[in-house]
Amino acid sequence: MALAAAAVLLLLIPGLLLTAMAATPYPHGARGDPLLGASKRYEGSSDLVDLRYHMGPVLSAAPLRLYVLWYGRWDPAHQAPVRDFLLSLSDPSPPPPSVAAWWATAALYADQTLANVTRRVALAGEAADASASLGRALSRLDIQRVLAAAVAAGRLPADARGGAYLVLTAPGVGVQDFCRAVCGFHYFTFPSLVGHTLPYAWVGHSGGRCADVCAYPFALPSYMSRSGMAALRPPNGDAGVDGMVSVIAHELAELATNPLINAWFAGEDPTAPTEIADLCEGVYGTGGGGGYAGKVAVDAQGRSWNVNGRNGRKFLVQWLWSPEAKACVGPNASD
Repeated sequence: MALAAAAVLLLLIPGLLLTAMAATPYPHGARGDPLLGASKRYEGSSDLVDLRYHMGPVLSAAPLRLYVLWYGRWDPAHQAPVRDFLLSLSDPSPPPPSVAAWWATAALYADQTLANVTRRVALAGEAADASASLGRALSRLDIQRVLAAAVAAGRLPADARGGAYLVLTAPGVGVQDFCRAVCGFHYFTFPSLVGHTLPYAWVGHSGGRCADVCAYPFALPSYMSRSGMAALRPPNGDAGVDGMVSVIAHELAELATNPLINAWFAGEDPTAPTEIADLCEGVYGTGGGGGYAGKVAVDAQGRSWNVNGRNGRKFLVQWLWSPEAKACVGPNASD
């Protein structure tokens, strides 16, 4: 689902978002959640969240091949943390808590063939549209048109058997509903526009535009600041980029578990599904929820983080809903 604006964070109490029947059992086999443990505390635990499987596929092909389209003029220094995050998704070398351990929760979800979301993720290709060929004010369908142009020109392949696509818009590029209702969204392309059905996500850089909405908790809306809350310092030094990484994480987890909007979600309306990251929006550590990010690590420079990535990078990404714990979990959970 489109990541909602931070303005609603104070209203979100994970585990109380939906009060329907107990969740449907999930076909992931006997493998357990690697983050579960008797001494750990999991946020938003509830048997009332009605997360159901709707018989559609998950992204199980290994490796999941990611293709990134950088739309607009990007500073290489801003691209580097995003690229390192994507390369960290299945990298076993960073120390715990790691990005790969965070992704392991998404890999608990499976489809009717008992095939789980793959733990192996590869950055398979990148392309740039630095001239912003469709302009700097895009509709939602324009995101598909941008992808269609890249595929038609051979700058990205049409990988319908194991690919997923990220369209990342640079500062200064607006997208329909950006900052007002969404910070990112995922869907699938229409064959009439792109020639193929391809799962994709869009995320925008909010720096200079609406960091207080889309880069939480590195920037806060005024009403939260007035309440005495303080923004966290971003681990890579840029609120827009670090906020974008967290939104990318949110959308990728949902893209993998609900690529065609007919797999894992809560609620009865597939046009507005509540997905595994929506259920944990605003939760980054133990105790999180209700406008508090939770207990996270702070480095010597005062920068907040909760997972380690490649090249010594640190990131702050929100937790995901575990079908086993029936709660929001993350690899940085406190005892």
